[in-house]
Amino acid sequence: MFKQQIVPIVLTTISVVIIYLALQLDLSPPMIVGDSMQPRSFPIFLMILNLILTAVLAFQIYKTPPKQPEPINRAAWSSMVLMVLFYGLTVSTDMFIGIAVVMFLMSLAWGERRLLVATANAVLTPFFIFLLFDNVLRIRFPRGILMNWYYG
Repeated sequence: MFKQQIVPIVLTTISVVIIYLALQLDLSPPMIVGDSMQPRSFPIFLMILNLILTAVLAFQIYKTPPKQPEPINRAAWSSMVLMVLFYGLTVSTDMFIGIAVVMFLMSLAWGERRLLVATANAVLTPFFIFLLFDNVLRIRFPRGILMNWYYG
């Protein structure tokens, strides 16, 4: 029974550590953040939400223990490799190039056969993410090939 609760225990431990670390952040002066959230509010909110979902997971595991899992398939392994590729592309080129390339390859890895759909997904998603964060939320992205071109 304890072996089945390892994942909720690890998730709870990580969440509590992140809440503790977030509480160590200094409060920002009102002239910087105004009436908005403090920098530590968002990670604490996410970890409390994570703790609630972890409690639900632990309860579900207790009520209906899971069956023996199947071996990890090829698509899942390729997704893990693509996360490493994403890191490499983000560090060496640009975050949006990394998102587009990894989304395209991940669509193919999980069985998308229509190249136009995979390409549209890989190009439009980073574009709309950029529009949302840059124009609506006014958050600037880290410098890279595309961001240097855009920001000048």
